[in-house]
Amino acid sequence: MQIDGHDIGVCSWSLRPTDLNDLIAKVRKVGVTHVQLALSGFIAASEPARAQMLATIRDSGLTLTATMINFEGEDYTTIASIRRTGGYVPDEQWPRRCQQTVQAADISKALGVTRLSTHVGFVPMSSDPNYDVMVRRVGEIAGELSSRGVSLIMETGQESASELLQFVNDLKCRNVGINFDPANMILYGAGDPIEAIKIVGRHIWHVHVKDAEASEHPGTQWGTEVPFGKGEVPVKEFLHALDDVGYRGPLVIEREAGNTRLDDVIYAVRVLHNAQDAIASGGD
Repeated sequence: MQIDGHDIGVCSWSLRPTDLNDLIAKVRKVGVTHVQLALSGFIAASEPARAQMLATIRDSGLTLTATMINFEGEDYTTIASIRRTGGYVPDEQWPRRCQQTVQAADISKALGVTRLSTHVGFVPMSSDPNYDVMVRRVGEIAGELSSRGVSLIMETGQESASELLQFVNDLKCRNVGINFDPANMILYGAGDPIEAIKIVGRHIWHVHVKDAEASEHPGTQWGTEVPFGKGEVPVKEFLHALDDVGYRGPLVIEREAGNTRLDDVIYAVRVLHNAQDAIASGGD
């Protein structure tokens, strides 16, 4: 399924599958063939089980837009808690999470996937002494991935677009780009997603389709995730902005809240189609 040349996909974790066969069935129910695949189950599996899982995905007929890794111990209860525990920030977790990321890159390569996404964690301001620590850590990850032919795509949200752009530039790693998530900008109180697209532009290598409403205390309290098309992400402006910066990659629907996620993903597909039809007919 495509919209204006973009492949439409879904994040595997949004469908909350019980196993890979359930995932494949749910993806087909959505009506797409493109998937961003979470790798936590692959990493935890034994070697024989992992080999079988790899074979199941290879034989599924699905096209993988990217893979994804998250980490045990990340606490999303509050913005403050994920600031402390997320990604490559905690010193005590760094060696283990580095190793897991490299393992995820090996699994990605085995699946023929060249892009691996993650939340690297909150990047401090460049004036903070820990800023250089994050530059070194993400740079080390990028080097390991580069040797395997895999790129790292960092999730947006924690930082403002200008801060994220500076971080990408300071990394000086050709295999590091951005997984742009407009809702994360709203959920974290990190800025306007449309303006953010204009700022990080050419560094956007993968896009999540997700929506949210801002909190009354942006930056300190979470906003609220809602089905795509029902929140504060202006759908047509979102598609226009991506087009303006030359993004031609997949649009991958992510839904991480609520108890009707499959229906919400199907609804998001319809919203994308309706928006594109309106644009094609000359609507704003």
